[in-house]
Amino acid sequence: MSIAQNKKAFHDYSIEERFEAGLVLEGWEVKSIRAGQVHLKEAYVIVRNGEIFLLNSHVAPLKTASTHIQPEPTRTRKLLLNAAEIRKLIGKVERAGYALVPLDLHYVKGRIKLEIGLGKGKRQFEKRDAQAEKDWKREQSRLLKQRSR
Repeated sequence: MSIAQNKKAFHDYSIEERFEAGLVLEGWEVKSIRAGQVHLKEAYVIVRNGEIFLLNSHVAPLKTASTHIQPEPTRTRKLLLNAAEIRKLIGKVERAGYALVPLDLHYVKGRIKLEIGLGKGKRQFEKRDAQAEKDWKREQSRLLKQRSR
C-alpha cells in the first residue's frame, strides 16, 4: 500500500533499476507517516561514507507529538540496504553517472519502506518527447471511446 509517491521523478529521470530500502525513523516520524503527512517531491538520495541517505523529504510533525522533542521535518534519514546492494549502487552512481531517486514510500508487512530508483536524467527534448507520447496515447484512447459509441 503506497503512502507517498514521487511522480516528478518519472518526468525528470529514466528509471532503469529499482531497490527497496528500509528507513531509520524516529517514533514521531512513524506516526506522522502513518497519518500521511509526508512528501517526497523534492527529496533526493545521496551516498556518503559508504552509506545511503535520504535528504529533503518532508515529514510534518503531528500536533499531538510530544512536547519534549524538537521535530525536524527535513532531517537526513539513513536508508537500510544490504551491503551488496550498497556496493552496486555506489559503483553505478560514481562511475556510470546514474542518480538515485526516491520513488515510492509504502508498507511491507507493517514496516515503512522506500523504493529508490537508479536512473539517468532526461534532457529537455526527451521530456518533451515523453509528454507528446503521453498526450498522443490519451488522444488515441479518447478517439477510440468516441468510435465505440
